[in-house]
Amino acid sequence: MLPNLGFGELVVILAILLLLFGAKRLPDVARGIGSSLRAFKEGMREGVEESDKPSKSAISADSKEKPTSV
Repeated sequence: MLPNLGFGELVVILAILLLLFGAKRLPDVARGIGSSLRAFKEGMREGVEESDKPSKSAISADSKEKPTSV
């Protein structure tokens, strides 16, 4: 996702976040980001599970077709 992200880059990012949000709000921001990522991952998982299931219209269309004799 973020290639070549080393220790120095992480320190700079944390310093910028600390300046923007302050020490008191930083844990709340991190919790919010974590819960948002968790909800996004759950939504993606549900979307994949739903796309793996055949739709009801496809099932009803398959059941209406006449079987062919070989």
